[in-house]
Amino acid sequence: MDNMSQVMPGRSLDDLTDEELVEAHLEGRPGAFQRLYDRYRDRLIHFITRKTGDADRAQDLVQEAFIRVTRHLHRFDTSKKFSTWVYTIAGNLSKNELRNRSRSPLVLFQKLTNNWDDDHRPIQFEDFSMRPDDLYRKRYLRRLVEDTVQTLPEHHRLVFRLRELEGKSYEEISEITGVNLGTVKSRLHRARNSFAQRIEPFLN
Repeated sequence: MDNMSQVMPGRSLDDLTDEELVEAHLEGRPGAFQRLYDRYRDRLIHFITRKTGDADRAQDLVQEAFIRVTRHLHRFDTSKKFSTWVYTIAGNLSKNELRNRSRSPLVLFQKLTNNWDDDHRPIQFEDFSMRPDDLYRKRYLRRLVEDTVQTLPEHHRLVFRLRELEGKSYEEISEITGVNLGTVKSRLHRARNSFAQRIEPFLN
């Protein structure tokens, strides 16, 4: 630490390693922390965006990561790599973001619209833990879906329920409803669009 203090004042911040910048910041050298932030900001945004799929949210999470860095920097072991530490923090924040997002009603809407293809399973509700707020959320989602389905026109409601809630094949739906496959697919397409438009305002 003493040797570091003697060397760093005469060296440009650009010439310092990450770990030396940590030392410089802790010793009160102006601009040292900003240089660390500048080195990692864009890389961490890219890293978090890859993990979460949300570039806008990634910028917020990078800010949060550096708030945590600031809070705990005095405990950082400068014999270790700063990059490993900051990426670990960013990775943990990404995991928390995905965990929190999986509890959001928006996930249901995204799953519905992303998985509407010929071989998808019926609507799947998140397997929440048994905490009271999670149980409430699961009941809320089920009720919201049921109530929204009930607002669809009857011929749309039937094909939507058979396909999306019961997982019937197009052929089975055709037999049950007595209409041809083309009509089943056409009605289902309109039913899905109508359902998505009706439920989306409640999920934002």
